[in-house]
Amino acid sequence: MSSAPSAPLRIVIGSDHAGFDLKEVLVPFVRELGHAVTDVGTRDRSPVDYPDFAVAVAREILEGRADRGILLCGSGVGASVAANKIPGIRAGNCEDYYSSHQGVEHDDMNVLVLGGRIVGSALAQDMVRAYLGARFTREDRHLRRLAKVAAIEADPARFKPARPAARAAGG
Repeated sequence: MSSAPSAPLRIVIGSDHAGFDLKEVLVPFVRELGHAVTDVGTRDRSPVDYPDFAVAVAREILEGRADRGILLCGSGVGASVAANKIPGIRAGNCEDYYSSHQGVEHDDMNVLVLGGRIVGSALAQDMVRAYLGARFTREDRHLRRLAKVAAIEADPARFKPARPAARAAGG
């Protein structure tokens, strides 16, 4: 990871109720790092649905109002699944420092997903600092792999089953 100071970024952050407390720690932290922050909610601990915030974060990035996003839910899994359904979003659910910067450097990750019930605030701050300081390497091997991901995203119809899968009873 580059240790050179990075230019200020426009960061969008969003969470459901389970990520709210960690979001409230991270918003001022990201501002202290010198970045602009757009907080798309939630505004309190009242139960809400994480897909709504995945969409809100993605929209800010895809419409050019944010450079990168931070998304939180309880485990990070649900928000990551939802965000990765949106074309142009490359979200990584990270639970360690290395993945937080490597995901940008190798995979051009544009949304860091954290589990508010999994990652403590000190580690989350270290991870966010690493994520925001990282840059995509643009090495040939990473560009080749990212092009393959883009090809998958461009033709999702080829992955639709011929007939709907049977659902488990009661599911």
